[in-house]
Amino acid sequence: MHRIYFRFYEELNDFLPEEKRKVRFAHEYIDRASVKDVIESLGVPHTEVDLILINGKSVGFDYLINDCDDISIYPVFESLDITNVQHLRPNPLREPKFIADVHLGKLTRYLRMMGFDVFYKNDFDDDKIVNLSLTEKRAILTRDRGILKRSKVTHGYWVRTTKVKEQVIEVIKRFDLKNNIKEFSRCITCNSVLKPISKNEIIDDLPPKVSKSQMEFSRCPACKKNYWKGTHHQRMLSFVQSVKVIEF
Repeated sequence: MHRIYFRFYEELNDFLPEEKRKVRFAHEYIDRASVKDVIESLGVPHTEVDLILINGKSVGFDYLINDCDDISIYPVFESLDITNVQHLRPNPLREPKFIADVHLGKLTRYLRMMGFDVFYKNDFDDDKIVNLSLTEKRAILTRDRGILKRSKVTHGYWVRTTKVKEQVIEVIKRFDLKNNIKEFSRCITCNSVLKPISKNEIIDDLPPKVSKSQMEFSRCPACKKNYWKGTHHQRMLSFVQSVKVIEF
């Protein structure tokens, strides 16, 4: 039996049992394995890791562990100057786009409300999500750690909380999206970008009270849903504004 030592930093501790969080701990093994395999066996998906230091030197996921190795694991966006060491994450996606798993339907609607491109179907299995993530260059949002451990996955995030408004803040912080918010620009039902439309063009589709009280409308070109500043608009706007003023 051989022994190595780990220390995980910042939000990576969310994946560990209480006794292993924010402390250096020993891990015993019999056969040599890649550091990636050992990290994921401890519960941490590789998509969450940006820097591995072993005995003070930067290594890649393919490094084979050795007896008595001292291993430090840092997350994406850790506040360190790592310019001259080996980055393990691919470059950020040029355009922030997402695909959400079956557990994140409410989060999907909130993110779309804030203008973000989020693909979601409640009948997608993991294989479909991974394939779409790769072909359409979308980051996976999930409550399932297992999908992020798949070797093909390049961009993804395990959403920690179950409360939808806190989930929104998590995602915006993790992907640095605060300056990309364009509220009420996207259909929350089908994800298409909304287009302005005159009242006269859709007046037959509007409830009488809305037709009398509202003057500005948008329409989804895909599902034909109409949008206006109804009673729920101010509540949604208040939430958006509360996110915009958060200091991340």
